[in-house]
Formats: sequence, C-alpha cells, structure tokens
Amino acid sequence: MKSLSTLVQAVPGSPTTLMMQKGRELKAAGKDVINLAGGEPDFDTPKHIQEAGFAAIRNGDTHYPPSFGTPALLEAIAAKLARENNVHVTPDQIMVTPGGKWAIYATLAALLDPGDEVMILDPAWVSYAPMVQLNRGVPVHVALPAETNFYVTEAQLREYVTEKTKALMACSPNNPTGRVLQRDEIDAICAVAKEFDLYVLSDEIYEHILYDGHVHHSLAAEPGMAERTIIINGFSKAYAMTGWRLGWLAAPKPVAKLARTYQTQSITSAASFAMAAGVAALNGPQDCVKEMTASYTVRRNYLLDALDEIPGIESSPIEGAFYLFARFTNTDKDSLTISNVLLEEGLIASTPGIAFGKAGEGYVRFSFAERMTDLEKTVERLARIVPSL
Repeated sequence: MKSLSTLVQAVPGSPTTLMMQKGRELKAAGKDVINLAGGEPDFDTPKHIQEAGFAAIRNGDTHYPPSFGTPALLEAIAAKLARENNVHVTPDQIMVTPGGKWAIYATLAALLDPGDEVMILDPAWVSYAPMVQLNRGVPVHVALPAETNFYVTEAQLREYVTEKTKALMACSPNNPTGRVLQRDEIDAICAVAKEFDLYVLSDEIYEHILYDGHVHHSLAAEPGMAERTIIINGFSKAYAMTGWRLGWLAAPKPVAKLARTYQTQSITSAASFAMAAGVAALNGPQDCVKEMTASYTVRRNYLLDALDEIPGIESSPIEGAFYLFARFTNTDKDSLTISNVLLEEGLIASTPGIAFGKAGEGYVRFSFAERMTDLEKTVERLARIVPSL
C-alpha cells in the first residue's frame, strides 16, 4: 500500500477529546467519573431557540441553504456586531460555518501559503497550532509568562515577528486561562499588527461570559484594525448550542471572499434549520445568556473559595469563560501525569496544561460548565489526592 499523508500524520489528535473519551469509557464501565475535560455548557439550548429550529424543519427548511449563510442570519450577525462590538461590516464580509472551529480553519486556508508563520499566544486552545499546520503554515508559540498571569506585552510580541509572519491568533476571554485582554494588552497587539502588517484572528467565542466587571473589547473595533482583523465567533458557548454546529466569521472583504470560495469546495454550508435557530438566538431575548453566566459565576466563586482550602493547588484569576486553570505547586510531576493520576485515582477527567503549549506546563484545566454537585465531588476528590501528589 502507498503511504498516507505525512502532513496529517504529523498532527496529534486533540488532547481534550482524548481525555473526554477516556472519561466516557470509564463511565460506560460503571465508574463515577466527573468529566471536566471538555468545554460544553451543561444547559440545554434555550427553548425559544429550539422552537425556531423545530419550526424551520416543520416548514420544510431542510434543503441546501446558501453556502455562506441565509440572508436573515447574515443580517442578524452584522446587526449584533454593530450593536454589541462597535464593528461595522456588510453581509458579504460574513460567513456562517458548521462550528467556530471551521471558521478558524477556513480563515487560515484563506490567509496562508506554505511556510507562513502564525503567532499563537500560549497558553492557547489545543486546536490552533494543528489547524495552522494542516494549512501548511508554521505555528509560532509565544509563551506568555505564568508569573505575570500570562500578560501580553509589545516587547514580547516583537521578539517573535519575522519576515515570514503572516498572522497572530488571540482569544479573549481566553481558553484555557480565563484571562480577558486589558487595554494595554490590546494596544500592544494592535501596535505590532499594524507595524508589521499582520492579520489578527480574534477568537471571541466566550465574549459574553465575564466576571467581576471585566469587559470584552473586539480587536476589530480598534483604530486601523478593521482591515486586518478576522472575528471568530459562534453560538456554542453563549447559547449552549454545541450540538447545532453553528459558527461564523467576519473579515475584511478579500479574506471573506477567499474563505467563502474555500467553503463552497469543502463542507458547503452549515445546516439550514440551525441557521434559523441562530437568528432566534441573536435577535431574541438575551436573558438566557445572563442566566447561564450567573450560574457560572456561582460555580466559579465556589471553586476559587474551595481551592484556597486545599494546599498544593491554586488557580489563576478567572476573569471570563468557564475554565479553572489550576497550578499544582507541591509536586514535580508534569501536567500529563497529574491529569492521569486525577483520572485513575479520583475519576476526574481534565486536560493537562501542556496541551495548551509549553506555557501551560504545571497547570491542569477543568471546565466548570457542569452541575454544582459534580463540582462539589471534584473538590472532595482533589482535597484527598492533591496532598499526595
């Protein structure tokens, strides 16, 4: 048999998916596993959004939709950007995708030639670097220092820029750290992007999940950034619509045009009835988003208080998203070993920090988008296991 793709063979599978699968297998075997490895809200999709999808199906909206998104959804996204983000685009600058991950992938396909470099601010979501590689680009990991709570500075960014740098990827609120970019960090990213003529992929999927008065600012709204920023967003996190597989991107027209071409020759489109649900999500009442975030706030505060009572584990501040990025301070074990110990001895599925880049070593990520009863059991098990690590 002829050999298979060396490119795909060089890309690892998602560590998050792997740990979630291990947890599912143990649960199927009858174990009381608490699966905190993923990033999925434990809420059902709000009823008014469900009903919009059901109504679309009942009304025969089950055929091929426009590849880039229905006019109603494109207009809803444009209105949302203007209303919430002070970003002003036309519908032809938007593309609806089957999930936010595909929005990132299609953007990279539109931007990159072989050998182009993409700066990734680590710790970063596990799929950024592999998606760059699969598009024949070179991921360049900018390791942010843990001692400054992964703070972004202009000086550090400049160290990694080369003549091959094409783009920079940023995520705020951040997965896995929970950090929200502050004003001087935004200024640093914008200054470097403009000086070196870089594109910026701004992953804003967690924009509505914020704590303690933190505010999300879209990079595309900054002076001189609209022509170089691609906003990545979707419905999975804020609206608990992970299974609907619905995301979108908003980009400068040349980028959007190429991404749209790529989509027509690959996955074609998102599902028709999912788009109808997306319109209801954006144009309908937003109380559901506030209620879910209020629940995450209670869980966040509980975990932060509980960890203060357990020696050997501490959390970086959680300013947004729904992840606890915990550092284990009284052990020399690496994060993969710690995650495996937590799974084997505590039946807690988590994601090792190394999966998010070298800057994440020593940390483990836990999702707290889970029932409070599970989080309480997690704390009890951590209190038993952590001192012996």
